Amino acid sequence: MKFVWQNDSEQTLNLKNFLKQHGVSGRLLSKLRNGQGALLLDDQKVTLNAKVLARQKVTLQLPAEPDKPEVLVSHEPVKIVYEDQNWLVVDKPAGLTSVPGPSNQADTLVNRVKGYLLRQKAENINPHIITRLDRYTSGLVLFAKNTFAQSLINQKDGWQCLDKRYLALVSGQIKQTHGIIELPLGKKEGEIKRQVMRAGQDAKTEYWCKQHLKDGALLEIKLHTGRTHQIRAHFSHLGHPLLGDELYGGSLMLKRQALHAYQLTFKDPLTGQKHVFISPLPDDMQLFLQ
Repeated sequence: MKFVWQNDSEQTLNLKNFLKQHGVSGRLLSKLRNGQGALLLDDQKVTLNAKVLARQKVTLQLPAEPDKPEVLVSHEPVKIVYEDQNWLVVDKPAGLTSVPGPSNQADTLVNRVKGYLLRQKAENINPHIITRLDRYTSGLVLFAKNTFAQSLINQKDGWQCLDKRYLALVSGQIKQTHGIIELPLGKKEGEIKRQVMRAGQDAKTEYWCKQHLKDGALLEIKLHTGRTHQIRAHFSHLGHPLLGDELYGGSLMLKRQALHAYQLTFKDPLTGQKHVFISPLPDDMQLFLQ
């Protein structure tokens, strides 16, 4: 793996501080000190004590990540929406689990992406999922293709580069055209279901009503926090459970919860480039609207 930056300032900078400014963690700096990777200034190898002159090019070289054999390979198909050196955006179908767990170790979205990377003869074959979805939620999922890219998202302000939008079919009449739900979410011990509770984690959900139905609505939803089952729990608490969401009291007019991650806006923290990805509404939700 290779990452390249340039000192665009007119000042001479300490290389270690320059790398920190670009998201290189203390843990990664320690690995570099121990010979796990290399640093170059204008293609000449240097140490962390070097100085970066104005307009100098800095290159960070990292070794390929070792395979994680505990993550099995699936060669089932996966729909690729976007790919570059560091990122992968895929469109997950409803019914496919995002990550391996006790009940499914062999064929989840992570297993399928690993199979895809193997077929592409990628340098790194360990997929790092960033925006996982519930099993029966469909739509866009972002992966990092290496741990450095993943670490940039996992930093304190890294999530600000993401804007996730969903389309949902909810029951009941939605009176407001726009609203914000700020209610803490938690769960009782031994339960899967989340609920609004005072001792829960802060959770913020914003929504816009896109279409009124006879006894429901099509909503566009933006997550400002990423709590488990956040959308499902918030709207159930307000008396508007998602259609098909049996766990949260939704009517079974669809065979799964009517939730689709349809838009992902992503500002690449490595390049500063902004990407907007769209996934069309899946057939089951589209047919219901028709």
